[in-house]
Amino acid sequence: MGGAFTVIAYGEDRAKLQNVVGEALDEVRRLDLLLSNYKVNSEWSDMNRRAPREAVPVPRELFQLLARSESYSRSSNGAFDLSVGPLMRVWGFYKGSGRFPHTAEVRGALAAVGYQKVQLDPANSTVRYLHPKTELDPGGIGKGYAVDRAVQILRASGVSIGFVSAAGSSLYGLGAPPGEKGWRVWLRHPIDNSRTVARVELKDQSMSTSGNYEKFFRVGAKVYSHIMDPRTGYPSTGMLSVSVISPECTDSEAWTKPVYINGRPWAAKNLPKGFSAFLCEDGWDVTCAWLQ
Repeated sequence: MGGAFTVIAYGEDRAKLQNVVGEALDEVRRLDLLLSNYKVNSEWSDMNRRAPREAVPVPRELFQLLARSESYSRSSNGAFDLSVGPLMRVWGFYKGSGRFPHTAEVRGALAAVGYQKVQLDPANSTVRYLHPKTELDPGGIGKGYAVDRAVQILRASGVSIGFVSAAGSSLYGLGAPPGEKGWRVWLRHPIDNSRTVARVELKDQSMSTSGNYEKFFRVGAKVYSHIMDPRTGYPSTGMLSVSVISPECTDSEAWTKPVYINGRPWAAKNLPKGFSAFLCEDGWDVTCAWLQ
């Protein structure tokens, strides 16, 4: 999934813990084979190849994840949208560090983007794309889902204290380490990575972060990041980083994108109950604060 996964587990039986951690990481590898759009033999890649031409039967697990993604798209006014694949390609963020495309390229890609162009058939568990160039990108949800599955394996094996990290950007704190209230996580400054802007203690919670420092390129003084507004076809601006805390990591990873794209006033009205968010915004100076 383009990053390192770390699993920590506390307990009294070292051999058991090693086996459980191994099972959790095996599950991550299984999901990488299911959800990767970089592996040509994955279920996801097969779906992207075939779905523009026909209704493609997919594993129930994959179908349920796509249906969940569609609900995020509806709830976010289209700011979350897995169909950004064509835009990621023309902006050079698919297997690359970015490039500035011609306006005609953006328009062409944008014609294939939109969650409404993905037809899900629950009765038959099939997926069909309604535009020949539509392509789904799992980058907005895959790591979070993998973290949740790893945590489920820890819990099912009796582990009550643990921590799972996907590339340092999607995290889950299970229980709390001995003598602590929760798992301590520091949020980095979006421009100066030697500084931190907040500390969080996660206890049976997830946190995901998206920032313009993850993948970006510069044209003059302007930074263009990989966080794409699927409605305009251009990278979102105005925000530097967003962290969302929620009970499940699939949710927190997905919601960082619409909060980043739609901004603080929208997030204050629309972030689901029980979630919290920390935003760093651009301007005359960097402003970082919790969502009120």
